[in-house]
Amino acid sequence: MSDRLGIVTVASLEKGVDVRLDSPVSVEDMVVGRYVTIEGQKRRFFGMITDVSLGVTDPRLAVSPPDIADPFIAEVLTGTSTFGTIHVTPMLTIGGDAAALLEGPQPVKTIPGHFSTVNLASERDIELVFGKEDPQRFNIGNPLDMELKLCLNLVEFVKRSNGIFGKSGTGKTFLTRILLIGMLQKSQAVNLIFDMHNEYGWQGTSEAGPPVKGLKQLFQSKVAVFTLDEENSRRRGVSTDFVVKIGYDEIEPEDIAILRSTLNLTDLAVEATYQLRRRFGRSWILKTLDTEDPDEVKQLLEESKIHESTLQSLKRGLATIRRLPFIEPHTPVDAVKSILDHLDRGINVVLEFGRYRDITAYVLVANMLARRIYSQYQSRTEKAMAEGTAPPNPLVITIEEAHKFLNPEVSSQTIFGTIAREMRKYNVSLLVIDQRPSGIDSEVMSQMGTKITCLLDNERDIDSVLAGVSGKSELKSVLARLAPKQQALIFGHAVPMPVAFQPREYGSARSYKDLVSGGQPEQAEKDVEELWE
Repeated sequence: MSDRLGIVTVASLEKGVDVRLDSPVSVEDMVVGRYVTIEGQKRRFFGMITDVSLGVTDPRLAVSPPDIADPFIAEVLTGTSTFGTIHVTPMLTIGGDAAALLEGPQPVKTIPGHFSTVNLASERDIELVFGKEDPQRFNIGNPLDMELKLCLNLVEFVKRSNGIFGKSGTGKTFLTRILLIGMLQKSQAVNLIFDMHNEYGWQGTSEAGPPVKGLKQLFQSKVAVFTLDEENSRRRGVSTDFVVKIGYDEIEPEDIAILRSTLNLTDLAVEATYQLRRRFGRSWILKTLDTEDPDEVKQLLEESKIHESTLQSLKRGLATIRRLPFIEPHTPVDAVKSILDHLDRGINVVLEFGRYRDITAYVLVANMLARRIYSQYQSRTEKAMAEGTAPPNPLVITIEEAHKFLNPEVSSQTIFGTIAREMRKYNVSLLVIDQRPSGIDSEVMSQMGTKITCLLDNERDIDSVLAGVSGKSELKSVLARLAPKQQALIFGHAVPMPVAFQPREYGSARSYKDLVSGGQPEQAEKDVEELWE
């Protein structure tokens, strides 16, 4: 098929461009999400196909179709009385003269003239818009139906908080691994990954085959695996760098407040935690649980002005936390200090939760550790600004089940809501992974710099992801037509325009070698031999 598709017949800056296809071009080859260029008189436009339709020159043909049993009749009608049409949404202008090329891609502010020629985008066009692999750009896959590399600027990507969305089974985890590897190679940021399902550290699961390698196997010296469940790690054959224990004296009322719904606490019970913290100090949880004597309970209720039913509700919630095996009265080694030591040395940290995949354990530990680490980053950054020294390494915190931390009821109380709203004020940003984006506070969603979404089938989730995006209706059409697996739409700060793409392959010997070749080719060869020979 020729690169030429057809000519512009109707155009509007608000509604887009209608293109009548040339007679040799089959309408069945036109796919929503593909990229085209439009050759205007003074500018070249770069856009996306967002709709495909059929047209007729005489409305009677649609009401009373002719007999096309004769191939000659069918051929005569096609391209004269009947034709195909595509709807294109122009996104950028990519030059036309030398000066425009030097300026780079610019937002569309006008439309092409009548009968402007429309062509399929070439590899050079894609490179002009998205760039090619270099020290900052990382290949994340291929634009749909195109054998071309789609490169993402990871340095720009980590400057803001970002989100990966999609319903269960669409490939969010594989996509996240690819992005984490890209950040590890192409950006100066370090990652702290709260790995709820043990997918990112040593190895992960694959629906279609054997386990796939995690970050630690691919980048031995750049990744450390921390665990809450040493026994589980040992049973899975995972060599860990640190076993995390949490002390009761480290848990603050703020950590309990975000567990309100999980622990089934009332508002009064949450308020009581602050009063008990003031009364008992750092050991407030143990002393509250150990207060059983009726006289002591009565005195506590009177002096703290807490109702008995409120105290009993709180005790039931705290007893759930007490049953978590990784929580101890006092911890000899500070987990936060160990994490920061690794991050300061440029080593990415994956915290595996082992068997403790209960949402209570995940929310408690992630919020506690992130809050204390963020506090350290805040003080370090402020000190660096005052003294004119280098700030700490940029930090990206990756969390799963993000709606548990960022829903409208608790986002203002969690450290993750603070980080999302402050837009990396203290060199910390988020990478959130979720299958229910509609559960995330709309204010937090609006602060996400770049969003990558796999297929979503819930209307509220789709509206939440696309809220505030220019050309929402066209992108909604593209998103609705993504394959159930291994296709995604990316848009936002780090890309010049929205792109529907297929993430690069992950899990084969070839993919491992390609992914690490920029960093450790010798290790890549060794890994390939161990796994496949």
